Amino acid sequence: MVNNIATLGRSGIHDFILIRASAIILTLYTFLLLGFFLTTPEVTFDIWKDFMGCLPVKIFTVLAIFAILIHAWIGAWQVLSDYVKPALLRGGLQFFFAVLLLVYAVGGFLTVWGV
Repeated sequence: MVNNIATLGRSGIHDFILIRASAIILTLYTFLLLGFFLTTPEVTFDIWKDFMGCLPVKIFTVLAIFAILIHAWIGAWQVLSDYVKPALLRGGLQFFFAVLLLVYAVGGFLTVWGV
């Protein structure tokens, strides 16, 4: 089997598995939040803070943030590689999205652990 050096170890199967795994994590996180809102008769700031301050919810929230990052990175990479042909523009947009996702990750992490 021949390995392509330009892929940096990524393959279509690897991306497929990551997209599906991140979608499952995001679906479970959506069910968690939906369950919270359906079972809580009145949501106040204190109730929400206690819910989000619980360690398992914090861990699951960080996991969901990283799942969004993986999902967005692979999706943006696929769209840009399929539809943006000029290499300089595609590289610039990929850099922009990488920085944006990094800011999102840092902001999400600080928000979750700052509660």
